[in-house]
Amino acid sequence: MRRARIIALLSLLLWPGLSGGQDIQPRKLVDCPTAGLLPKGSFDLEIRTFSGGGLLAQASVGLTDRLVMGLCFGGGNIIGAGKVDWNPRPEAQIKYRLFEESSLWPAVAIGFDSQGYGSYSDSSERYEIKSKGVYGVLSKNYTLWGRPLGLHLGSNYSFEKKDGDDDISFFLGLDKSLNEELSVVVEYDLALNDDHQDGVFGTGRGYFNLGLRWNIERRFFFELDIKNLTDNIENLSAFNRELRIVTLQFF
Repeated sequence: MRRARIIALLSLLLWPGLSGGQDIQPRKLVDCPTAGLLPKGSFDLEIRTFSGGGLLAQASVGLTDRLVMGLCFGGGNIIGAGKVDWNPRPEAQIKYRLFEESSLWPAVAIGFDSQGYGSYSDSSERYEIKSKGVYGVLSKNYTLWGRPLGLHLGSNYSFEKKDGDDDISFFLGLDKSLNEELSVVVEYDLALNDDHQDGVFGTGRGYFNLGLRWNIERRFFFELDIKNLTDNIENLSAFNRELRIVTLQFF
């Protein structure tokens, strides 16, 4: 009984893979968006860690069957000693699905996301990994080896461009269910808007990221992400390890 109560409590704080019999679509791979949405009348809460003791919190709401909106805020050195380095402002997300997926065609969504990842540079007025800004994305789902497989392709234009690199960029990725609890996510962000090779930020290799997602009791998931496997940031000596904890509930 005590264990059941603990699980029920955690389910209010973390993410379900399924809720109320509905399939919950992956709305994000690691950093890159998909065309997936929250169900209407639902909300989710996400906490993400990053290097330097950083934490990022996000809340999103499914307002209609096609529209999701959210807010993010966080900062560096929240975990640890010393002064917290807060991000300069809360950041916003909005996503609208233009077309639903069919047997032949992918789902199509457009959106805006001002939240970048990693530490924020006041001098460059940008996050370590730039926000997606305005984007469009295609998502198509299949079945492979008896389990779901999702393929995703998108393009974006970031408004973090004080560094003089304002190119349109592209990203692609997939999510693959391994069993009823585990799934993997893979993405490659070409980061064409972050390849000036200045030795501080992107060096032209893009960002290749992996994640392992674990759904527990269909009520929440933990995700361990391994980022920057392409060693695209020269002042980082190793790839990044991040943890995500996400929950979804209905109004």
